Amino acid sequence: MGTDKANDISKDSIHWKTPAAAHPLAEKPGEIAANINYHAQFSPHFSPFKFQPEQAYYATAESVHDRLIQQWNETYLHFHKIDPKQTYYLSMEYLQGRALTNAIGNLNIQNAYADALNKLGHKLEEIVEQEKDAALGNGGLGRLASCFLDSMATLNLPAWGYGLRYRYGLFKQRITKEGQEEIAEDWLEKFSPWEIVRHDVVFPIRFFGHVQVNPDGLRKWVGGEIIQALAYDVPIPGYKTKNTISLRLWEAKACASDFNLFQFNDGQHESAAQLHSKAQHICAVLYPGDVTEDGKLLRLKQQFFLCSASLQDIISRFKERKEGQRQWSELPSKVAVQLNDTHPTLAIPELMRLLMDDEGLGWDEAWDITTRTIAYTNHTVLPEALEKWSQSVMKKLLPRHMEIIEEIDRRFVAMVQSTRTDLGSKLQSMRILDNNPQKPVVRMANLCVVSSHAVNGVAELHSDILKSELFADYVSIWPTRFQNKTNGITPRRWLLFCSPELSGLITKWLKTDRWVTNLDLLTDLRKFADNGDFQAAWASAKMANKQRLAKYILQVTGVNIDPNSLFDIQVKRIHEYKRQLLNIIGVVYRYKKLKEMSPEERKKTTPRTVMIGGKAFATYTNAKRIVKLVNDVGAVVNNDPEVNSYLKVVFVPNYNVSVAEMLIPGSELSQHISTAGMEASGTSNMKFALNGCLIIGTLDGANVEIREEIGQENFFLFGAKADEVPRLRKERENGLFKPDPRFEDAKQFIRSGAFGSYDYNPLLESLEGNTGYGRGDYFLVGYDFPSYLEAQARVDGAYKDKKRWLKMSILSTAGSGKFSSDRTIAQYAKEIWNIKDCPVP
Repeated sequence: MGTDKANDISKDSIHWKTPAAAHPLAEKPGEIAANINYHAQFSPHFSPFKFQPEQAYYATAESVHDRLIQQWNETYLHFHKIDPKQTYYLSMEYLQGRALTNAIGNLNIQNAYADALNKLGHKLEEIVEQEKDAALGNGGLGRLASCFLDSMATLNLPAWGYGLRYRYGLFKQRITKEGQEEIAEDWLEKFSPWEIVRHDVVFPIRFFGHVQVNPDGLRKWVGGEIIQALAYDVPIPGYKTKNTISLRLWEAKACASDFNLFQFNDGQHESAAQLHSKAQHICAVLYPGDVTEDGKLLRLKQQFFLCSASLQDIISRFKERKEGQRQWSELPSKVAVQLNDTHPTLAIPELMRLLMDDEGLGWDEAWDITTRTIAYTNHTVLPEALEKWSQSVMKKLLPRHMEIIEEIDRRFVAMVQSTRTDLGSKLQSMRILDNNPQKPVVRMANLCVVSSHAVNGVAELHSDILKSELFADYVSIWPTRFQNKTNGITPRRWLLFCSPELSGLITKWLKTDRWVTNLDLLTDLRKFADNGDFQAAWASAKMANKQRLAKYILQVTGVNIDPNSLFDIQVKRIHEYKRQLLNIIGVVYRYKKLKEMSPEERKKTTPRTVMIGGKAFATYTNAKRIVKLVNDVGAVVNNDPEVNSYLKVVFVPNYNVSVAEMLIPGSELSQHISTAGMEASGTSNMKFALNGCLIIGTLDGANVEIREEIGQENFFLFGAKADEVPRLRKERENGLFKPDPRFEDAKQFIRSGAFGSYDYNPLLESLEGNTGYGRGDYFLVGYDFPSYLEAQARVDGAYKDKKRWLKMSILSTAGSGKFSSDRTIAQYAKEIWNIKDCPVP
């Protein structure tokens, strides 16, 4: 304890010996150290005389921020002068991860910052650990949006992101004996040093009220309550470019004039601040529970708040960039709006309302502008994820928008009836409004398809399913509207920064670092796949990552894992279609077999450490049961002295971007095992493959394309194909399915109480029976189990042959070039948005 205290004091004294001087654009370590010190002393957030890692982190972030603000200003001014067509990406989620490593890496000043912090008595890697992940997202949807922003900036594209500034995020996951517990995220408990509040960028957002019809027939939305949207900018730097774009996040607030002083002094404290309280709810939590009517209203409020604030801002910028009167017909040649899934669908009726009610355009002109401006990305074929909003909730919260949606629906129906009589029987399912008297709803995906100039899926298989099944009838009306844009990931965060040993090795052998912005160059690694020296260096880089991961696992779970065992990882949202249940039942079967073996037989097996991580939605009972089961199995297996040298099972808590940056580089086998046809794309599969991790998986989402790119011999394939799934479900309903005895054994082992007294019957019963709600194994866990075990046996065999495994690992990285988000974004820019690069000189 005394030594720690002495170290703290010595760090504080070193910091006082360094001059404090403002050098906002410093590049030399001495000047950077002085600038960090300047912020510690003159932008203080803590008591004086302290310069511990936390204080050092905030001062360092503010020093980097100086540079980002300069570049952001130059980029904004440049776009203002050139007035290019600009893309605005609307997303309810962004999973940014830590900003410090990414910013100094993209600005190419990481070595200078490491040296500067050494001068101040700190290590960069320790300071980086002080940063909390921004809690603005949940899963792949949010991380994709963040990768896209990185690529937009790196490609010098005029583009911005818009989102909401959630104070408490989705939740922080804590694992107890009872399973998953949800607590509020605390990333804004102090403050975020990366955001810039824009007190001059505020827009009014109306809710409720009614539609007033003026004598001239014009309609106006009036009354209700008005909340203010305040802008916070998070600068997003491109890699080795001056361009720095914006993620603009909206915060909800009420005005001082909305505070009723009379009521407050009369003792009515809560009602006096009612609007302030309601405003705070809007950006409190990502995806608030929506079982109650109030929950539904809050979710719809969030979606409209994002859309309305963003569109008002976009229109204001459209007007600002040209002096004098601007023609509204120019808007689609200056603005592209991309809807990331159906959450921002209300941008469609809101743009129509702004153009008609505020700007005085007629329906036809407003519709032409709206449809040429807006494009939609579909991310799911799961029926429950295709949003449908109650018409009564929509009418109550957004009466004018409901009128506009009704008119879009009416005109669409009239168009189909007059031009496509052959679609008569399909019309009810194609309409935007489902007027089922029991439950009338607005179908948001249908509204997006009817109102957008482009609709895209996110992997070839997914886009094919959209065209042949989900949206097939629309394709017959608008065949050119539908496209594929296979997702991608940024190679900066997901290889260069998170795996310095491996990325350094790649640069050394390719004799260039140009692969960082041209990922296709990785194919040149194929010629070294059999090279003994390269394989040895590759194995050493992978081992460094595995050791780092083992240290992290010990720190967060208390479980000791062996870096010489096969590291087998599945990390993603917990969902029945992603089939973490298949994984853990497979593990239970492996454990049971190990228990039955003699000590000599066990020595011949491939030792394996299975890691599973991900958050289960707070109200998703079966997903939470799966989390509990993984933890219960781990508690038994890891403490079984007969087996724990050959198998360990770890649930990695609170999975987020920073945890992924530790897990992915250290992984050797990764499981992407969703029921075929259910996963739109997946992007963690791309991150694992890029890091030389082999995949065991089904032919689903982007797995199909990854397997094509890296070579099918380097991919452990199993399971039913997407086109077989409907038939297999039908056969199950008709009682024709016979489960594999090994599957029955594993379930029986769980039921026997081997992993504790918790009642897993409701979870296991979802895999049993032939029909009925929550029964009948909808996701085909039982059907795919035998081929899953066979694929796992192939994994065990391959891992024993170290040279063969290393070659497969190298070929996995070498084949990952296609999966750069730079490629994806270049395709969006050219084929959907029609925007060109606009580099800051």
